[in-house]
Amino acid sequence: MNAYLGVDIGTSGCKAAAFDDEGALCGFASAEYNVSFTPDGGAELDSGEVMEKCLGVIRAAAAGAPPIRALGVSSQGEAFTALDARGAPLCQAMVSSDARATEYVEKGLPGLPADRLYEITGHTPHPMFTLYKLWWLRARRPDVWARTRKFLCFEDLLGHRLGLDPALGWPLAGRTMLFDVTRHDWSPEILAALELTPDRLGRPLRSGSVAGVIPDEIAQSLGLPTGVRVVTGGHDQPCGALGAGVTEPGVAMYATGTVECITPAFKKAVFSPALMRSNLCTYDHAAPELYATVAFNLTGGNALKWFRDELGEPERRAAEDGGASAYERLWTLAGDRPSNLLCLPYLTSSGTPYFDPHTPGAVLGLRLSTTRGELLRGLLEGVTLEMRLNLEILDTAGCPIRELRVIGGGSKSAAWNQLKADVLNKPVTTLDIGEAGCLGVALLGCAAHTGAAVDGIARRWVKPRAVVRPRPEVAAVYERRFAVYRELYPALKRLAVAGC
Repeated sequence: MNAYLGVDIGTSGCKAAAFDDEGALCGFASAEYNVSFTPDGGAELDSGEVMEKCLGVIRAAAAGAPPIRALGVSSQGEAFTALDARGAPLCQAMVSSDARATEYVEKGLPGLPADRLYEITGHTPHPMFTLYKLWWLRARRPDVWARTRKFLCFEDLLGHRLGLDPALGWPLAGRTMLFDVTRHDWSPEILAALELTPDRLGRPLRSGSVAGVIPDEIAQSLGLPTGVRVVTGGHDQPCGALGAGVTEPGVAMYATGTVECITPAFKKAVFSPALMRSNLCTYDHAAPELYATVAFNLTGGNALKWFRDELGEPERRAAEDGGASAYERLWTLAGDRPSNLLCLPYLTSSGTPYFDPHTPGAVLGLRLSTTRGELLRGLLEGVTLEMRLNLEILDTAGCPIRELRVIGGGSKSAAWNQLKADVLNKPVTTLDIGEAGCLGVALLGCAAHTGAAVDGIARRWVKPRAVVRPRPEVAAVYERRFAVYRELYPALKRLAVAGC
């Protein structure tokens, strides 16, 4: 019996999961770390701490598993670490939500207008992307810029710590906005504009490529056998989509965690004015010969957490006394019928299609009869209506989605899955897996070790559990509400701009 290890490096923590030849979980470990925030809009991680936690979860997950033959890495996007000539970090990693590069997005990269950047990278400008963070660093921290030998994302940084020549999967390279997603290499135009040379970046490789073999001494320190291959994975969303079995067009992963994210698969790169206007990117999937996009809303499960923390004290107290969790009790409170509210779910900056950091959320329809449960349901209806808007844009652009596969913490809630099916008026499929990101890159490791086809392994390892279908009478209510919802953002944006 062999095992394959998947490592998932997130913004708030990291996980490692080992899977045997049949895709059964045989080892798991996780660790948390904290983002630090600066007064000027910075959001940073201590890269040294993150790497130590990653090595720790690798060691723990491998301890009870059969011999590990390959290891793959799924990583949060955009964040990078500057390393000196000795490989030591020169500053903390600027994560996705770090907004200090906003002014450089507004300036625009000299000689490279937004439409040209989109043609090359498949992405539209936003301060989350590595390109603008690096520009900020060069301008504001010239001492760090001059001393940096390598700028590495977390996937290639872990490879570096494992003793390899740093390499990253195409899907993660794509999230830097430094990568040509059709040529599959760092863009000479963009690097020249940034005065950056490719030798200061990791090697971009197709997902599932062997980046190297862990040296024996490092492998021994982690409790791994000799000869463990490290394979490239990439950005966590496409890796999670692969772990959900998204290996053909028309199928998409729907992840519900802190944010909501839908990741479908395409046969080829899709560039269109409609997708560009809606900030829906095109970049490589972790599955072979496919592309993907990410439609996301930065308010998702964090809205439920906010409600629990600010308005759910009775449920929190009851949970402390035992029995159901506060979240389970809140879902009971929310009921299973449509609310009388219409909510714009921008408790944070918006995601796609608007990339709007300024327009705040809103709740329409409040009455003295409005209950806490109705307010909660209204907020989560708004989150899902926003995702329906993204699905409509994709459909209009020629990228229809017929099946949604739900993963993440929210997928464990039957009530939330039913709400999604009703609002989207589409069936949603639940899966018999817990860690899709880790599974996706472990699957790539299995393919690299055995030579088996990735999609064939995915069909064996990924097991659909149930299909949640929309209730026709409830879906009809949301159909009418969606027609109104489409007009909500433009109206509220006008008010926000006017200072109301």
